[in-house]
Amino acid sequence: MTSLAEKKGFIWFDGEIVNSEEANVHVLTHTLHYGLGVFEGVRAYETPDGTKIFRLNDHTERLFSSAKAVDLEIPFSKEEINQAQIEIVKLNNLKEAYIRPMCFYGSGSLGLRADDLKVHTIVAAWEWPSYMAPEVFENGIKVKISSYKRERGNLVSRSKVNGNYVKSMMALKEALKEGYDEALLLDTENFISEGSGENLFAIKNNELLTPNLEASLDGITRKAIISLAEEIGMKVNIADLTEEDILSAEELFFTGTAAEVVPITQVNDQKIGSGIRGEVTEILQKNYFDQVRGKRSSFPEWHTLVS
Repeated sequence: MTSLAEKKGFIWFDGEIVNSEEANVHVLTHTLHYGLGVFEGVRAYETPDGTKIFRLNDHTERLFSSAKAVDLEIPFSKEEINQAQIEIVKLNNLKEAYIRPMCFYGSGSLGLRADDLKVHTIVAAWEWPSYMAPEVFENGIKVKISSYKRERGNLVSRSKVNGNYVKSMMALKEALKEGYDEALLLDTENFISEGSGENLFAIKNNELLTPNLEASLDGITRKAIISLAEEIGMKVNIADLTEEDILSAEELFFTGTAAEVVPITQVNDQKIGSGIRGEVTEILQKNYFDQVRGKRSSFPEWHTLVS
């Protein structure tokens, strides 16, 4: 498989279009050492009307919110970042794409004070069809409750900050080593938080349940699923959820820009519901995939045409 470093194409780097192989930084780049940067994961999908970026404005708004949480000043406007994402998908001739905007500190100096450092901004895009194997969208995945925990009530820890994902990686590694497909983290008060890179939903007594955002990322796909559930008349309950709430649920699924909508059929050694993808999960999953690929007329404001 070709590594990302070997892929030909273009990257938007500090307002300029450069060849991918020329988009380099110094080994003393501050964010490489300390992890203080912010980023987004965005998807563009092929639709009957052409390639469209899904919820572009929401992703860019969250990028700036994350930057504010860590006092990092992005040297470009939201409109410029939006346009950069449109431009880089177009220049790389991508019909469908995963898009990565990121803002990070340069190599001016090292040290925790991060004094007088330039903030760099990149936007890259490449083909990334599915974060998980295609069959899991029907068959579901097995999830392990992790020994790692999310910090509760901390704005920085629930923002999309580069360094936060070390814990996600460790939780996922732990789950994979034990034969599971993904991890589910609790927060520091033992309420359900989220997956390594996904928000969690449960279906119980005809309600759609999801953890509040005390220890979870404000997921863009999460927002979409809540809207799609309300559209079909489901009651949505956002609350603190316990491990027992999850284990006794009729259906479970993860959502995320990379993962999209993935059923969960087992948590630890316990089967969830009937052990297969549930009926409501299937409906919401189908509506989501139809939505992002432009097969529905609802929510046209979620789509930005690449043209």
